[in-house]
Amino acid sequence: ETVRAYQAAHGPAILRDFATLLAIPNVASDRTGIEANAEYIQAQMRAVGITTELWRIPGVSPAIYGALDSPGATRTLGIYVHYDGQPADPSNWTHGPWEPTLYNRAMPAGGQPIAMPEDGAVIDPEWRIYARSAGDDKAPLGALIPVMRALNEAGITPTANLRFFLEGEEEAGSNNLEAYLSSHRTELDEIDAWLFFDGPVHQSGRPQITFGVRGVTGMSLTTYGPRRPLHSGHYGNWAPVPGQLMADLLASMKNGDTGEVLVEGFYDTVEPLGEMERAALASAPDYDRELQYELALGGTEGSPASLAERLLLPSLTVRGLSSGNVGALARNVIPSTAEAALGIRLVKGNQPGHMMDLVEAHIRSQGYHIVYEEPSDDVLRAHPKVIRVSRDSGYPAARTEMDHPAVQPIIAAARRATDQEMVLLPAMGGSLPLYLFTDMLGKPALIVPVANHDNNQHAPDENLRVANLWYAMDLYATLLTAR
Repeated sequence: ETVRAYQAAHGPAILRDFATLLAIPNVASDRTGIEANAEYIQAQMRAVGITTELWRIPGVSPAIYGALDSPGATRTLGIYVHYDGQPADPSNWTHGPWEPTLYNRAMPAGGQPIAMPEDGAVIDPEWRIYARSAGDDKAPLGALIPVMRALNEAGITPTANLRFFLEGEEEAGSNNLEAYLSSHRTELDEIDAWLFFDGPVHQSGRPQITFGVRGVTGMSLTTYGPRRPLHSGHYGNWAPVPGQLMADLLASMKNGDTGEVLVEGFYDTVEPLGEMERAALASAPDYDRELQYELALGGTEGSPASLAERLLLPSLTVRGLSSGNVGALARNVIPSTAEAALGIRLVKGNQPGHMMDLVEAHIRSQGYHIVYEEPSDDVLRAHPKVIRVSRDSGYPAARTEMDHPAVQPIIAAARRATDQEMVLLPAMGGSLPLYLFTDMLGKPALIVPVANHDNNQHAPDENLRVANLWYAMDLYATLLTAR
């Protein structure tokens, strides 16, 4: 109630402050932008009473650590947020990725840009703010700071000791996260449970809590044809076509009708669900038909299995394809190479290296000679089919038991933040480095998402619905003051 009153009185300022944060470029590989974000966020946290410091590893994006103790608290909650974002091509955006723009409703619904509200203005919760990281993952910061300010002004202290860990390279694979956590075990061992503030609510619009995430890895593939591009009239039907080779190889990996991955052993290491997790899955909202309509899909992989069921299996996705040109730039040429980027999402039980080994074994079964560097002419002459493989690093999936005693008060508190029935799911489809917290630190972790499901995460015109920002404030206020 206190936070809602603050929101009603200061809503325009909350949106303007959020826009200021969103305007700071935060591509994970841009050290200058990441440093600017870290300094700004650290100042905002300190202004609401959180003791902060920047943890550093030479040549690496800083992690922001914060601590806030409450007198008489008997437990300590860890809060994870990442402040870095995905790259963005401005030519694909309606407005610049770091030019936060407010709309009176979603663009696909005919929304139009409007000015940021002045103090005293009435805010429509259906407004949307468009900018990179509006949904993933600066939304929690846009809600958390005003929540803390509201509690401070009302003299309300959190009921748990709080520890904040804000990562600056999640979108780049969290390659240095383990080093950060290992070197600061003393500060982190006192945490009883972790809350990951990331991700979207359920596609039905209902709030949700998930108990795990999929792991992630991937690989890049390059097939080879003639050493130089050839005229397709003079050499077509004779010279191998790299694009065709790649298309055939990718088609061999997956059943186009059922969506089943045909790589031998791909599903063998999947860890089965427990009884409570199966019950949660059975009680999840049946929203697939509405989602298919929204996305204009005439069918789905694995039908009639639901989206929630499919997310509990490892997946193999072609993230990108390239060979030659299309459209007005298409030429009568057989290109020298074709490239594909594969994404592999992992579930509990899968290990990144093992899953990539399986894919490579499948590639060899299709007659390919695998190399890991650019092949020489002699290598190309010696083998009819050569492919270069470049592996991503990645990390495994993680999942907390749904009946873990440390998470039950958190679930109960989250339910009090909404008048809708909370959706509880064993895991969400996206990936986070959760395993380092559950496996290495040995602590339970929950994902508490707040963004709208249609926030265009990682894509052009990423956005956050204002109603979801308000929900985030409600949720955080309830979680931080729960008894």
